[in-house]
Amino acid sequence: MNASSFDSKRFLGRLGSYMVLLVFALIAVYPVTRILTISLRPGDRLLSTSLALFPDDATLENYRVLLFETPFLRWLFNSILVSLVVTVTGVAFASTAGYALSRFKFAGKGAMLSGLLVTQMFPATMLLLPLYVVLINLQLLNSYLGIIIIYTATALPFCVWQMKGYYDTIPYALEEAARIDGCTPWQAFYKVIFPLAAPALVITALFSFMTAWNEYVVANVVLQDTNLFTLPLGLKLFQGSLTTQWGLYAAGALLVSIPVVLLFLVLSRYLISGLTLGAVKG
Repeated sequence: MNASSFDSKRFLGRLGSYMVLLVFALIAVYPVTRILTISLRPGDRLLSTSLALFPDDATLENYRVLLFETPFLRWLFNSILVSLVVTVTGVAFASTAGYALSRFKFAGKGAMLSGLLVTQMFPATMLLLPLYVVLINLQLLNSYLGIIIIYTATALPFCVWQMKGYYDTIPYALEEAARIDGCTPWQAFYKVIFPLAAPALVITALFSFMTAWNEYVVANVVLQDTNLFTLPLGLKLFQGSLTTQWGLYAAGALLVSIPVVLLFLVLSRYLISGLTLGAVKG
């Protein structure tokens, strides 16, 4: 086989891979383009079957109404507040609990790990009734704190397991070297191990954030005051028994996706493999 034939096959293989990726990308992007189109349509053309990305007489009226004539900004504030608190709490608890489960031996460790694993076998909706009773007894129903506690408890089992598994891959020799240099156990953790766990921390943060940002069922049970509604609950109000405000619904769906996209863009640079290997070689 000559070099030109090999290069041709490699080119065709790469071209085929790109074509497959392009097809899947179009499948993923198409629903977004439809939502964008609906959000730009005038109110009397929401049921149009036109495939044009930007419809005739495109307007931003739906966005104006959404931002200035509905409680959308209030719902946005509620979602950001709850999601950020759940993210910070989840990262703090998962990073420390995962480290303890990875590095220390203590009574009940195996049972605790098994318990965390078992909780992942049941959806949060199965726990709605007991959680509802607990929140009533704690007088936390219809409150920020109540929904934050539920979201954090829902996200933590996966996050703890994920952090524990990542800590297992970090050589203990790094901590021993830090201790020899005079670091306390806590200093060795947050100065040496914590920075190396950045990829796992990013996954933990994203999972915690998404758990709170997109959740609807639990919030619908816990939150009853419209001033406390998160975005999924607020957008549901645009759907009535006789009619649905599709323009506002589509505009809200696009605006809701912006914080998530920004978060992925900001944190993507921390998703780097090989940090531990580089530290060991150094």
